[in-house]
Amino acid sequence: MTAASELNFFASADGNIAYLDTGAGDPVVLLHAGYVDHRLFEAQTPVLAAAHRVIAVDVRGHGWTDNATKPFRWADDLAGLLRHLDLVPAVVAGVSMGGAIAGDMAIEYPELVRGIVLSGSSVSDFQYTHEETRKVVVESHRALHSGDIEGWTKIFLGAVSGPFRSPDELDPHILNHLCEMALHTIAKHTPGERDWHVPMTDTWSRVPKIDVPVLVINGTLESPDLIADAELFAATARNGRSVLVEGTSHFPNLERPEEFNAIVLDFLRSL
Repeated sequence: MTAASELNFFASADGNIAYLDTGAGDPVVLLHAGYVDHRLFEAQTPVLAAAHRVIAVDVRGHGWTDNATKPFRWADDLAGLLRHLDLVPAVVAGVSMGGAIAGDMAIEYPELVRGIVLSGSSVSDFQYTHEETRKVVVESHRALHSGDIEGWTKIFLGAVSGPFRSPDELDPHILNHLCEMALHTIAKHTPGERDWHVPMTDTWSRVPKIDVPVLVINGTLESPDLIADAELFAATARNGRSVLVEGTSHFPNLERPEEFNAIVLDFLRSL
């Protein structure tokens, strides 16, 4: 497991952004899901770093990166980091929230990106339509903002397992790993604090303009509305394709790491 001492820090205009920098070659940037951090990719980082320079970022407010003190967008943070490291254009790959940020990068900063990978995500202003998924999102926000960490953890694990399984059906090591990361990030915040994040809007209308290669990866046990929107994203972008990983839900990179890695490596070789 990555130690904090192994991380690098970029002094942005609003605090430090932490990132792991390993390997050599064409750059690949890894962006984690909400609440967790760069350790989400422990099964991907060494494999990709065998032939690429891998930058695994803790996005603002997560992991070891500072919280915001003024309005910000994650895509702007990432653009600043990539320019600082002189790593453009890069392949940007993300899971869940990280995938949405990768899409935002292709929309807002096309000159910095040579390909994107989205797993468990579509556009950043995605609207949940599946009834059970909407319920999970609403309850999650309620529990977190009220300080009910035990209740939030239960909801979080339910979201991880997807709408068709219970957390008991997942590898407990995966659940423990996710909870450890999430609780570390949550400890950086206080209930009811101001959210400085400025979301992107009207992203769907700009997806057809994305002209870099796009790979979308989803688990077959993912929420149906998310799969549908992710596949629509791949079909709407100029050069997109979609892959399903059997028997997984929101984190195929954790449940089927070898298969996930092979899919990503095949995509990278095609660029």
